[in-house]
Amino acid sequence: MKYKIFVLLSILFFGLGQMTYAQDLSAKEIIAKADEVLKGTTSSEAEMSMTVVRPDWQREVTMKSWSKGDDYSLILITGPARDKGTAFLKREKEMWNWQPTIERVVKMPPSMMGQSWMGSDVTNDDLVRQSSTVNDFSHKILGEEELEGRNCWIIELIPHEDAVVVWGKIKTWVDQEDFLQLKTEFYDEDEYLVNTMTASNIKEVGGKTLATKMEIIPAEDEGNKTVLEYKQIVFDQPIKESFFSLQNMKRIR
Repeated sequence: MKYKIFVLLSILFFGLGQMTYAQDLSAKEIIAKADEVLKGTTSSEAEMSMTVVRPDWQREVTMKSWSKGDDYSLILITGPARDKGTAFLKREKEMWNWQPTIERVVKMPPSMMGQSWMGSDVTNDDLVRQSSTVNDFSHKILGEEELEGRNCWIIELIPHEDAVVVWGKIKTWVDQEDFLQLKTEFYDEDEYLVNTMTASNIKEVGGKTLATKMEIIPAEDEGNKTVLEYKQIVFDQPIKESFFSLQNMKRIR
């Protein structure tokens, strides 16, 4: 999935007065507006939790995150105690990990990008992938369905032949009122469902209305899922690019 962990939740800012206009949008225009919702801020600072659920156990990780545009992000793990202080830095398409227990910075090589991030159903590659749902895919409206009490378009995305993307097909449910992506299904090249991402618990946080809960459910691992929840978030506060440095990754608290 292309979504970075710190922007997995949609930002709501389109009003009810746009409904008549929205009905006339093409599939590509709908996806473009949904993409604008995801990228509608210059920066963010957030506190969140991630719960990894397995059939026999579950584990919660708490964290702080900072982001600036599409190219810069920093994630600090604040709990549990054994992981506290671990940090991840993304600059453009590169990623580093700070491990405080051994005082070592590790640059993530390509061989590590497909591995699970913090034991979850998110991979390291999910944090840095830059494919565009607008430009790298063709789009088609398949129909409509109600989710979370909201009418949604069902949009199918098929990658262009020359696009460098992982997925063979994506289906996403986009709220017709606010352009929130409330559900997304990711398929492999053989069109087998790989995982499903759902968004819920819509409320106002940091001056914006957000879907503050996200669940990622792998199709073939029964009883497995990863739940991401925003606790608080602030948007559009000035953050210098120098904040996203290897030196700051080591000392951020």
